[in-house]
Amino acid sequence: MTTVPATAVPFLIDRGVLSLAESHALAEGAAFIPADVAVVEVTGPGAVPCVQGLLTNDLERPGDGAFIYGAVLTPKGMIVCDMWVARQAGTVTLVLPEAGRPALEGIMARSLPPRLARPTDRSATLDVYRVVGPRALELARTAGLAIPENGRVLTAIVGGTTCLTARPAQSAPFALQVHVERTHAHQLVERLERAGVVRGSGHCLEVARIIAGWPRLGAEIDDRTLPQEVRYDVLEGVSYTKGCYVGQETVARLHFRGHANRELVGLQWDEAPDPADNRVLQDERERGWVTSIAWLEAAARYVGLAKVRREVDRARPVAACGTSAKVADLPFS
Repeated sequence: MTTVPATAVPFLIDRGVLSLAESHALAEGAAFIPADVAVVEVTGPGAVPCVQGLLTNDLERPGDGAFIYGAVLTPKGMIVCDMWVARQAGTVTLVLPEAGRPALEGIMARSLPPRLARPTDRSATLDVYRVVGPRALELARTAGLAIPENGRVLTAIVGGTTCLTARPAQSAPFALQVHVERTHAHQLVERLERAGVVRGSGHCLEVARIIAGWPRLGAEIDDRTLPQEVRYDVLEGVSYTKGCYVGQETVARLHFRGHANRELVGLQWDEAPDPADNRVLQDERERGWVTSIAWLEAAARYVGLAKVRREVDRARPVAACGTSAKVADLPFS
């Protein structure tokens, strides 16, 4: 029987939470959203190799200007927190969920030699915006932003304001991530709005994340989650060719000699799910639990993410949150 963690409570977005402008932006336009993240800059002569020794992904191989996704693990291979990492001119910038900052601070205090790598918390002075939607790149370019290649970062002056713009290499929940000094953020916001990019809410970014099938710390990711359980192979969040990093032994053994017992899948409901009962059942047996739910106005249905055991038959319906649901491939169409 699957034991459902007490923290695995679905995040339910009810009808009407997203504005019409946000729904349109996700379906046909673009929206920019302030991200609830912590920003840590690591500098020093050993910044890159020191972060390389903590991160699941390879920061050295793509070279200067890289922008990658990865995680920091416990020695047993469980995810401490996930993050987006930018490398530019010797500085490594970590952008991670705010909830993961205390744990990361403790790891860096123990693991980074001050003479080689010095972390600086920039969360109070930098604003981070994420741009989503099918026209995100087009409208960001109209706003004057420099658009990097996939998996790269660029720093440029935009209307007198210095902005770092990062573009994921893979199908991420956002098309661009933009860093700007907080004192000048209003200038960037004005340019984006004039270009037709809608100001979105955290709900808007959450819907984009669920559609993309991307895990979130506190929902799909907790202190008992292995990278392979939440699609890290598909999301290009782990390297099996780089040198050693904390937790690598467990991750490599699972990859080369076995498989994860659970996996992240999508769910679709025709009827409203009940977030009070997050169990997933098939053949009257408990197979996992729902982690996130969103209402998609354009599709007129609820979709969600769930962590289920591998033996779930994806071709047949399951009972999830108290009602019938279809198992869907990720990302959602």
